[in-house]
Amino acid sequence: MSNDERDGFFRRWSELNTARTATPPPSGRRRRTRRLLMMVLVLAVAGTITGVAAGYLITGHLSGNVRRIDGAFQGIDPSQRPAPAPSDDGGQTILAVGLDVRSDDQTTGQAATDPQASQSGDRSDTIMLVRFDSVRRSAAVVSIPRDSWVDIPGQGTMKINAAYARGGPPLLIRTVEQLTGVRIDHFMVIDFAGFRSVVDALGGVDIQVSQDTTDLAGNRFQRGTDHLDGRLALAYVRQRHGLPDGDLDRVRRQQSFLRAVFVKASAADPAADPVEAYHLLDAFTQSITVDTGYTDGDLRQLAVDAMKLDGNSIWFLTAPVSGEGMEGDQSVVYLDKTRDAQLWQAMRTDAIGGYVTVNPADLLPATTP
Repeated sequence: MSNDERDGFFRRWSELNTARTATPPPSGRRRRTRRLLMMVLVLAVAGTITGVAAGYLITGHLSGNVRRIDGAFQGIDPSQRPAPAPSDDGGQTILAVGLDVRSDDQTTGQAATDPQASQSGDRSDTIMLVRFDSVRRSAAVVSIPRDSWVDIPGQGTMKINAAYARGGPPLLIRTVEQLTGVRIDHFMVIDFAGFRSVVDALGGVDIQVSQDTTDLAGNRFQRGTDHLDGRLALAYVRQRHGLPDGDLDRVRRQQSFLRAVFVKASAADPAADPVEAYHLLDAFTQSITVDTGYTDGDLRQLAVDAMKLDGNSIWFLTAPVSGEGMEGDQSVVYLDKTRDAQLWQAMRTDAIGGYVTVNPADLLPATTP
């Protein structure tokens, strides 16, 4: 089915659904059919927690958009991994990364011009652990600054973003599991070109900015509410120079962007505009790459779980740091071992709510530079 044919189908369905609202209540069977259609369309826009939408399962075309990474967990010694959760634990932990690819060519998802680039050779610019709790009623998104000075298995001590460049997903997974003691269930990657297409599909996003800044390319971000299209959103999450806390503010910008995407996508009304919902799904699913163990059923469940969440049940945090410094000619970030240990323990035991109650300053603020 072509894009025009699909758009025509959804428009006709929307017109028919609108016309029916003026008629007497339908029979029980018709009500069940309509409820099923509505559930499918709602699922189509609900799964957006880290920029991932699972509603593509409604069509073969959208299902085929998502690329898989072979061997994401290859070569990882099971005996050296954190203990798995109990069999009755319904939680899930995803390691999500964004690539530092400075070009307009997409490297993840079906739109990738160089699919191998999504597996090795690039430094991971955004590193986040996304944890759904065991009852899937809350989620935590914890960023690990890319300049964090950590031990990389078999490589020595270096910036954490070097793990992806040196060993692809397996080495980054081993590094993060060793650092946090949190077992990773799935791996996901998206590059900034993919972020841009998602923002454009949403019609732009609103970011709350705390101060005026200008990046090296001359893009200006003004204090207050900035409405960003895909190009400006890409510049916003990339800016590093001119920010008070440098890379740490950049991490906050990335999280603020993700929060804005979630808020905008979750407010979409698939019944009012199913064509818009379809194009949003198309952009999401063309922009991501996941491990081969991430089945269609897993992604469908992710969408169902995301339906249950609202803005108050998603926590955005950054791993606490003790300071910044130099290692040779490299500017690095030192993680706060004591506070980080508390955070990782909270993540392992689904006690993030208690952690943020004690450490409210670690939460993403309402506005970012």
